[in-house]
Amino acid sequence: MTTRPTKGLGGSAAGRGGRAGRAARAAAATPASRDRWVDALRAGSLLVVVLGHWLMIGLSADGEITNALVIVPSLQPLTWLLQVMPLFFLVGGVAHSYALDSLDRRVPPGVPGRYAAFFRARAVRLLRPSIAFLAVWVGLGAIAHLTGLTSRPGSEGRFARDALVAVPQLLWFVGIYLGACAFAPLMRRLHEQWGPYAAGLLVGFALLTDVVRFTAAQFVGNLNFIVVWLVFHQLGFLWRDGWLTRRVGWLLLVGGYGVMLVAITVGPYPTSMVGLPGEAISNMAPPTVALLAQGLGICGLAVIARPVMNRVLSRPRAWLAVVQAGPFAMTAFLWHLTALMVVLLGLRALGVEQPAVASWAWWLTRPLLFAVLVVVTAAVVVLFVRFDRGPRTATSVPVGLPRRVDVLAAVSAALIFLGILIVSIVGVDVLGNRAVFFLVGDVTPLVGFAVLAVGIGLLFASTASGVSRLAVRGVASGVRESRPASHQPDAT
Repeated sequence: MTTRPTKGLGGSAAGRGGRAGRAARAAAATPASRDRWVDALRAGSLLVVVLGHWLMIGLSADGEITNALVIVPSLQPLTWLLQVMPLFFLVGGVAHSYALDSLDRRVPPGVPGRYAAFFRARAVRLLRPSIAFLAVWVGLGAIAHLTGLTSRPGSEGRFARDALVAVPQLLWFVGIYLGACAFAPLMRRLHEQWGPYAAGLLVGFALLTDVVRFTAAQFVGNLNFIVVWLVFHQLGFLWRDGWLTRRVGWLLLVGGYGVMLVAITVGPYPTSMVGLPGEAISNMAPPTVALLAQGLGICGLAVIARPVMNRVLSRPRAWLAVVQAGPFAMTAFLWHLTALMVVLLGLRALGVEQPAVASWAWWLTRPLLFAVLVVVTAAVVVLFVRFDRGPRTATSVPVGLPRRVDVLAAVSAALIFLGILIVSIVGVDVLGNRAVFFLVGDVTPLVGFAVLAVGIGLLFASTASGVSRLAVRGVASGVRESRPASHQPDAT
């Protein structure tokens, strides 16, 4: 693939101001070998999640946070395309493949502190914006509790209690992604040894887990919180190494969606590929084989579209849109539900009634609502994007570190993963501290935050003896590692 010449934008155009000049400079600074579709999938998948949430979530007259997919079940097939998180994990696998190659060139495998460097770089980059988000919402929860709002009967109290649980739920993604980061070095080794068979083994393990879940021990299904998402992450290694040809893409698309349709038709799985309140079985918590099949299908669609989209993105203006959106995508993802709550409360205060879900009036007013939400979200992003910009790091791992630093990093990864998942399920009302069922029993927000705090403490303990000065340039960009190095192979 080569970058298309830009008529009228070369030379003098690159020096001009305005969007055309910025587009030309962005195109000129990007190697022709770069797989731009990977960058677009990273930002685009988060954008689709944001728009999907804005479409689904509403507020009833009695203060209940509602879901359009529950009110009108015929909308649930939309999730077969709107569930795009598998694409983000695929992109994560591509990014980690490049990052680990970069690490190999600087630090030989087996050097103590290498794993700690790899994981800490990612964890810090993801935890900074996430902790800023949690700090605000814990503060809101404390205010709501101290003013008696969370214990108040009626619509106001109901909304406050629900929001303190519903809005932080999006953090499940941060926890799972950090889990994938923690497993990335091991999964890369398995990929190098077994190629596509490593992904196949994960698929088989996920299927076996579901069989045991539905026939013998339901709690075993929780293993798929990590196994299913690792399948998509493993596809990223295959993507980078050229295994995912268009033929394979068609097999994934047809086979994945075919298995999904069979699973939801004759199996115990619901139609929706996102979690819905009141469901006896959710395809998301824990992930099921139906979600795995849907994810393989949509990853196949991305593989098929790869050559065409890379040609589209070779155009300077199209590429500029991706470049400009990328730095703000994670912050927008974290805060888009907060913006939605603000707008919904504002509409309610103004006496604006929402049309019936899926009515013509409802569909026609969605663009206007989205426009307002974009403005409010942008304002919040301006305030908090600074937390998504980590410091530059060193280029090597100090010698003479004890091997325990890698063990501490691995333990911290497990606790951070678990702590974030608990908080995403039970909410942030630490003063009210109401218990919610999680995995095998009831837990409270304080328990979740305690587990998270211990995990973060161990992470920084693993930086003793100089590890705090390490990380590898090009490896410390967290989810932004979807911007691979300039030596990235041509798209095929």
